[in-house]
Amino acid sequence: MLKENFNELQIFLVVARERSFTKAAGKLGVSQSALSHAVKALEERLNIRLLTRTTRSVAPTEIGEKIIACLEPRLADLEQELETLVQLNGPTSGNIRISAGEHSARNLLWPKLKPFLKEYPEINVELRVDNGFVNIVDGRYDAGVRLGESVEKDMIAVRIGPDFRMVVIGSPDYFAANSIPQTPHELQYHKCINMRLPTAGGLYHWEFEKEGKPLRVRVEGQLTFNLLSERIDAALSGFGIACVPEDMVEGLVKTGELVQVLEAWCPTFPGYYLYYPSRKQHPPAFALMIDVLRYTG
Repeated sequence: MLKENFNELQIFLVVARERSFTKAAGKLGVSQSALSHAVKALEERLNIRLLTRTTRSVAPTEIGEKIIACLEPRLADLEQELETLVQLNGPTSGNIRISAGEHSARNLLWPKLKPFLKEYPEINVELRVDNGFVNIVDGRYDAGVRLGESVEKDMIAVRIGPDFRMVVIGSPDYFAANSIPQTPHELQYHKCINMRLPTAGGLYHWEFEKEGKPLRVRVEGQLTFNLLSERIDAALSGFGIACVPEDMVEGLVKTGELVQVLEAWCPTFPGYYLYYPSRKQHPPAFALMIDVLRYTG
């Protein structure tokens, strides 16, 4: 029966939201009398009073409020489905905003996004690089990237990268003038390049592990950075020892420009995840991006 009342239901929703037949008529581009007639016909057909009318205002009745609460999310889902179907029959387009840290943006996201965006030139991506823990809902981002252990439980998480290690490195010149540390405790005798944590504001305590026992070490040195690239450059320049993601320096270690130490003490961390707050169907552009970024091992 309700399929015959679909247009009237939509009109009722607009009138109820606007609290006025006059405003609703202006929004829908039809006459006030046509809206009044449509709502009255719907009420008679359902045998329910949906609106309370006065000379100055219009308000939903109690049963009207219940119908609104039932209809609105379903109509929103229907509009999304229709938009998806329309986009599937044309060039995929849309705007996507992502928040990610420096390491994941440089080594995971951007290498995968480059061919993706060339294939879909109508998709626009804004990638905001921020090493802090950004609230993607408050910031109006579509998604964020974090290590698996840092994603909130109420978020949907899609793995986009493998596990990785933080490794300890220094230049050959530095180690020619200083002994190679055999244990993390010996770092207290070395110049270390510190990292400032973006969220808490403190210094990062280097994390180690041996035989299942974790160890956190506070180091000191002449330099402190909040960016990864500067820490690597400072190590290359002989300012001291740095603790950085292994995949950022593998090539430099192979060429001998950097020396890796304390390898047996460096644990593996869970990889990066793309996370977002809703299980509802996303626009095709977002769904395509998830498939491109998804880590398959």
